[in-house]
Amino acid sequence: MDKDSQQVWWQPAIKIFVQISGLLVGPIVIALLLGRYLDEKFDKEPWFFLGLTTIAFIISIISLIKIGRNYIKKIEREQKNKETNKHESSKINNSHR
Repeated sequence: MDKDSQQVWWQPAIKIFVQISGLLVGPIVIALLLGRYLDEKFDKEPWFFLGLTTIAFIISIISLIKIGRNYIKKIEREQKNKETNKHESSKINNSHR
């Protein structure tokens, strides 16, 4: 096994981690800061803060569901391809006997 093929196994996990972390932290932190700023500016405490935080939370949850579904579909496709390849290779091996 060469060095490149050994490093590949962890890359999808890092990609998923970065996507999920970004979707959880990014919108919520931005909403918290923007909500606090708007509450102070318009003297409407805590309505902007609560509203933007709720919207950010909903956006994060919907995005996480979409990412989860995409990865489930990808895993199912890979599993199906493995089964198809395995089935085809067993046919080839049986025909050579």
